[in-house]
Amino acid sequence: MSFILTAIIMFIFWMLISGETGIIFIISAIVSSLFVSYISHDLLFPGKNTRLSIKRFFRLIKYSPWLIWQIILANIDVVYRTLHPSMPIDPHMLEIETDLKTDTGITLLANSITLTPGTVTVEAHKDGRFLVHAIARGPAEGLLEGTMQAKCKAIEGDEE
Repeated sequence: MSFILTAIIMFIFWMLISGETGIIFIISAIVSSLFVSYISHDLLFPGKNTRLSIKRFFRLIKYSPWLIWQIILANIDVVYRTLHPSMPIDPHMLEIETDLKTDTGITLLANSITLTPGTVTVEAHKDGRFLVHAIARGPAEGLLEGTMQAKCKAIEGDEE
């Protein structure tokens, strides 16, 4: 199952990025996706047979606009901090503890934090602890509220 899922993901990604719909490009995409998937499917889904959950997929789709909005707000905050005459930048490291237990939830939260300008996930532990660097205390305290963690937990859902 992981081989097929990896091939499908790679094929879709190839088609989206290339933008080509000629038969030679589609055949190249299929052959390349199958070949690379054969070699690397264990890297994307290590050691487990991954179930494709429609419920989890729709939760992720619902999460995406919220994350994009957070990225936009964080961009505005970073621009403000860098253009302000007094540059209110106060680098801050903080440790966040969550109840995320699966690789999916931990990876989703770590990537979401890093995608949001002004914050970077420095370490992500399997027990749900994260070490995060923030440009200032405001963005750091926003992470402590737990909204992003709760949304990632909802996506993690039934994947135990």
